[in-house]
Amino acid sequence: MKHLFDSLFSPRRRALVAALVGGLTTTLAVAQAPATGAPIRIGMIEGLSGPIANTGDAVFRNLVWATERVNARGGVKLPGGNRPLVIERFDSKGQTDEALSALRSAIDKGVTIVAQGNSSAAASALIDAINKHNERDTARQVLFLNYSAVDPVLTNEKCSFWHFRFDAHADMRMKALMSVLREDGQLKNIYLIGQDYSFGQAVLREARSQLAAQRPDVTIVGDELHPMARVKDFLPYAAKIKASGAQAVLTGNWGNDLTLLVKAARESGFEGSFYTFYGNALGAPAAMGDAGIGKVIAVADWFPNVPTPESEAFYKSFRERFPSPADDYVHMRMQLLVEALAQAIERAGAAGPVNAATIAAQLEKADVTLAGQRARMRAADHQFQQSLAVAVMDRQGAPGVKFDVEGSGYGFRVIRNLSPQQAELPHTCTMQRP
Repeated sequence: MKHLFDSLFSPRRRALVAALVGGLTTTLAVAQAPATGAPIRIGMIEGLSGPIANTGDAVFRNLVWATERVNARGGVKLPGGNRPLVIERFDSKGQTDEALSALRSAIDKGVTIVAQGNSSAAASALIDAINKHNERDTARQVLFLNYSAVDPVLTNEKCSFWHFRFDAHADMRMKALMSVLREDGQLKNIYLIGQDYSFGQAVLREARSQLAAQRPDVTIVGDELHPMARVKDFLPYAAKIKASGAQAVLTGNWGNDLTLLVKAARESGFEGSFYTFYGNALGAPAAMGDAGIGKVIAVADWFPNVPTPESEAFYKSFRERFPSPADDYVHMRMQLLVEALAQAIERAGAAGPVNAATIAAQLEKADVTLAGQRARMRAADHQFQQSLAVAVMDRQGAPGVKFDVEGSGYGFRVIRNLSPQQAELPHTCTMQRP
């Protein structure tokens, strides 16, 4: 961890990040006092090896950059002195059982705040394990921050006082995507495909429901699930998509399962559109190339080409921090997660002892702004409420596409914005509080 501490706390780094942060937010100011207290440790449980390791490394960069911003302004301000935030890595290898093992390792090392997201199945298991642990061991209770696991059940039937989701769940994302799809008057046939686990199943289930309600004239000509992170050759799937006569594909695939799918579709000669949850990163634009211009649609909480000066400054500062095109994977929600956590810890400290329970009580009230993006936590189900955007792929330099993705020469032009109020959906959570 020495290299991480050096990276986070060197005077040069603090000065650089403080300069970059200037103007990103009007609600947070750079502090004069440095963070000198014991670090507040956040255990990131993620696949850092195996077929989805690139997604875990990308998350790590985001969370480290977010903590650097907090530490640059003096760290988390507590009555006993300012304390820095530090991210510690725990490798789940992309497996649920390994995620549970990583949780036990984190707890054994004294970590009381964990973060995970790149698997709803793993998130579900972590929620169950943390609920049981916190009931048994009240002296070492653990807080769970979820940045990407978007199965709606996690903040509905499985909602937990200890779990907070900072990404829009799958039904919210589908609602935003459908606001564009329903206006595609040429669309008559669509193919649904997804990863065969809880999230992928939830995406296709909601796709069927919303298509029936909003575009009953569209025929679903394919509806299938495939093993997650195990398919090396998607050409057989692409051949079925092309043979079906589909004019579009709707998928929640992410990571290599998305990149390989769109690459195979291009190679098979499929000329239809892709309505995606994650088609704007991790190799998908480069894999599609010119064939994706005007045809790959993605939904996200934020895009680099959001047309505001604050957004542009935010993205430029990330690219200065991580100049390699391979590292071009920044998510506003992960930055807001760390801002919300810092806010909650400071408020908990002002009120008394700081522990997982007191932080959670304050995190329920989180209301943060960064780079012009404001979001709040809904206390009733711990679902973050934020704006959503839908964007379409185009060549860099086209109107609305100042920035490309991963040096590919292709970027995403925002075509629809949903306010937090427009993106919000009702919940079925009955929160049990300690």
